[in-house]
Amino acid sequence: MKKQMIIAGLKARPVRSIVTIMAVSLEVILILVIIGLTNGITKETARRTEGVGAEIMVQPSGASAIIALAENSMPLAIGDKIKELAGVKAVAPVMIKLNIEGGIENIFGIDSHFTEVTGGFQWHDGNLFKSPDEIVVDDLWAASKPAKVGDTVELLNHKLKVVGIVEHGQGARIFMSMDEMSNLTGQMARAGTFFVKVNDPAQTKVVKAEIEQLLPGYTLRDVKDLETLLTSSNIPGLGIFINAVVSVALIIGVLVIFLSMYTTITERTREIGILRALGASKGFIVGLIFLETTAVCILGVIFGTGASFLIQRVLQAEFPTMMIEITRDWMLWAAIFAIISGIIGSFYPSIKAASQDPVEALAYE
Repeated sequence: MKKQMIIAGLKARPVRSIVTIMAVSLEVILILVIIGLTNGITKETARRTEGVGAEIMVQPSGASAIIALAENSMPLAIGDKIKELAGVKAVAPVMIKLNIEGGIENIFGIDSHFTEVTGGFQWHDGNLFKSPDEIVVDDLWAASKPAKVGDTVELLNHKLKVVGIVEHGQGARIFMSMDEMSNLTGQMARAGTFFVKVNDPAQTKVVKAEIEQLLPGYTLRDVKDLETLLTSSNIPGLGIFINAVVSVALIIGVLVIFLSMYTTITERTREIGILRALGASKGFIVGLIFLETTAVCILGVIFGTGASFLIQRVLQAEFPTMMIEITRDWMLWAAIFAIISGIIGSFYPSIKAASQDPVEALAYE
């Protein structure tokens, strides 16, 4: 009986039902897309850093786990000292520049040691830079511009020629010679990080301890643990941002559900009066309102989740370098938040409906 009444109630007011479902969907989309974007950026950064092929990262004291924020302050001679350790196979100094012109992209200034660590690029087209004004880009960056080998692009307020396109996933999206980055940025050629490849990955902790003794005060990170470090609890401000997004989404859901159900209760005053006159208890009325709200929220979650995946595909097709990672955990949390907003939003309207006097309700025009 309740099921039939809920379906009849939703059909009787199709526009309001659709708008409410869309509002709940918006709540779900807001959570999944924005949180998916933050997760995608951090995890993809970790995966690209791990894709360099090094086991250890050496950074300046107090450096962030986000290497794009690193200061290029370490003398290149440090790399020679690390290379002298018995367990070290190769060391690659890297100058790092965060470019925010037309987006956010990471630029690596590298030398010949970089390929010793990575094992070499996987080439789609072209070759490594040979002249100062040449750069190599990854395939996603090239697709996003779009750019091909031989094209001239503006970067760091300079015209640079794309001479190679490589497979994405090896640290940065743009590579240039360390000397060229030094010239373009006006900085002395210093490293923001050293990527260290060891002879035996099983001995990573041993080599890391040796480097810590050699370079006291520097920040050393196990690259395989980097993804666990790039979380909301370890990145300043990210946790607050996520909480703010969830709070705004929850408030939107609560207000829309409240307005919708409150208006519905007012319009159904006479119907509720009939139910009460027929012997329906207050608990029955409250349960009916909650069930109808739950049905709306479930439909909103379904449509919102589907729309989130659609938005993910559209954005990644339009902006190949934009990574949105929608996880099962956040799909579950989005559904829970939608149901919670429905319960909170329908609480007062359901109590108001259950408290109506049957005689007054039947006389309501």
